Amino acid sequence: MAAALLFIVDPLESLKAYKDSSVAMMRAAQARGHAIWAAEQTNLHWVKGSVAAAATRISLTDNDEDWYRAHETEVRPLKGYAAVLMRKDPPFDLEYVASTWMLSAAVREGAKVFNAPDAIRDHNEKLGILEFPQFTAPTLVTREPERIQAFIDEHRDVVVKRLDVMGGENIFRVRVDDPNRNVIVEIMAQRGARMVMAQKYIPEIKAGDHRVLIIDGKPVPHCLARIPKAGESRGNLAAGATAVAKLLSKRQEEIAKALGPTLAKRGLLLVGLDIIGDWMTEVNVTSPTCFREIQDQTKFDVAGMFVTALEARMK
Repeated sequence: MAAALLFIVDPLESLKAYKDSSVAMMRAAQARGHAIWAAEQTNLHWVKGSVAAAATRISLTDNDEDWYRAHETEVRPLKGYAAVLMRKDPPFDLEYVASTWMLSAAVREGAKVFNAPDAIRDHNEKLGILEFPQFTAPTLVTREPERIQAFIDEHRDVVVKRLDVMGGENIFRVRVDDPNRNVIVEIMAQRGARMVMAQKYIPEIKAGDHRVLIIDGKPVPHCLARIPKAGESRGNLAAGATAVAKLLSKRQEEIAKALGPTLAKRGLLLVGLDIIGDWMTEVNVTSPTCFREIQDQTKFDVAGMFVTALEARMK
């Protein structure tokens, strides 16, 4: 049944259609007859007793350079759409949090929002792994520089990262004999003012940081290995990593199947796990990506699988 879908995204002109997962979702939904509407988080507002947005109906082309046509713009309550998809990219700053508060209000009014805004707020993408310690490498979360130093002494080779960034920013690999060790710890923890995460370095990063997608509790059968460039220890595409699609390993499938049902029950329709070697390092829930890279290399219809799951949730 054709329906109106609202995508809350970054400015349309900033999206790179040749690799953008939200664009892939929109195209797959349009192919099934759904009407696609787009808005930015700045368009969200509460008026006359409901959460609404000024949104523009768009039609999508097959041209990645000139990928959409804009039509009419209307203000309507979010509950007037069959589904609302929160696809705004991080940073997860206060404005992002305020948007989730608005979306939670819309849910109370009857809107169907994915991923569920309450669940987005409750799942910091780095701290999300703490719920599943059986699948994580040795990890420390603290504001105390001395604890970080002791963790480095114990594990000899660690990765230290902030909790509020994406794309490989503010991630440092620190060895026990690193001459910059003290200053890195000082900068990251800001002398005890900022909470950070430290993890034992996983040497299998050389084979890639694997993005495993879970759609409504079920893993996509292919993952995307993001292989660091020479001399780099970050497996992020934004940091120059190479993307190679692969079938899931037995360990990756084990982790995805263990987490999938729990996360789906919380309204997390789409989740992206980051797995290095045998260990999970992040649980991404804000705007998981890698649809296009997997689709283009394997021909598996990730976006189609997603729209099928979305349609089931819309009933």
